Amino acid sequence: MNENVQQTLIPEKQLPPKEGESAPPLSGDASIQAALGLFERHMRDEGFALNTVKAFASDVRLLGKYLGIGQPVGEIGTKNLNDFLNWLVYERGVPCSQKSYARRVTTLKVFFGWLHDARVLPDDPSAAVIQISVKSPLPTLPSESDLEKALAVTEALRQGDENNKPDARPHLLLTLLLQTGIKKSEAMAIVPNHIDRSDTEKPMLFVRYANPRLRYKERKLYLEPAWLDVLEKYLEQYEPPDTLFTCTARNLEYVLHDVAEMAGLADKGLLSFENLRWVSALRDWKAKVEPDEIRQKLGLSKITWRETKSKLEKLAQDSEQH
Repeated sequence: MNENVQQTLIPEKQLPPKEGESAPPLSGDASIQAALGLFERHMRDEGFALNTVKAFASDVRLLGKYLGIGQPVGEIGTKNLNDFLNWLVYERGVPCSQKSYARRVTTLKVFFGWLHDARVLPDDPSAAVIQISVKSPLPTLPSESDLEKALAVTEALRQGDENNKPDARPHLLLTLLLQTGIKKSEAMAIVPNHIDRSDTEKPMLFVRYANPRLRYKERKLYLEPAWLDVLEKYLEQYEPPDTLFTCTARNLEYVLHDVAEMAGLADKGLLSFENLRWVSALRDWKAKVEPDEIRQKLGLSKITWRETKSKLEKLAQDSEQH
């Protein structure tokens, strides 16, 4: 057998799907072109961003250009993929930045990982491909001391004083983000009945998506019981007619900015949706929560989680040194 080629164990038919999975109508004999069509449909069904679908599809076509678009996917081995990546960087004659290289490695891992998970391939040839990581820098997060100052501000706003009416919204928002790590878009989509208050000792937030293709991101997140008291005050004050937050996403950003300013943190730009999402994940990481539980809490795919996990490890190490 050619050492460049990785043969399927059952070349004449498709391997049986894993329990609970529906395999695509492919076998290891299917061409790259045939697999690509179903891969694009798979990405759309899984809610991949349109730009990601286009970029990944383009990368697979480029692999087809190198190996031959009719090449059977079951006859593609790790060496073929490494040779392809080497061709991109040194032989194609077109500049390939580190960022483009890293994305194409990701494409190979997602494409062949999908084929392997669906039991079309007995092994994943992309598992050991050469990778040049191009990672975004670590975020600069608020310290626990910074968060204490911010929470003191929101608690004061919640109580009000002789000059200002009580306002529960800043405290509700800040504590919600710290507890759940949800995204801005997810916060904006909450409606009151997404919050299960039937068990006051274990209240839960259900993160839901209107788009059926994003249903895999839906999840339930536990809330601290004391948060329900803040919610009750907020509902009394704002009487939201539909979504929990009655303002725009930009206005919620202003709420966090105003809190940061009052806490003396505005110049650092520390209180943002993204930073608070990182803080929530980092707290769980330090509390020794199982990594996959954190991934699911954040609603991340296993591919995206790789870099997130690496950053959490580094952030935890850095915080221990300070």
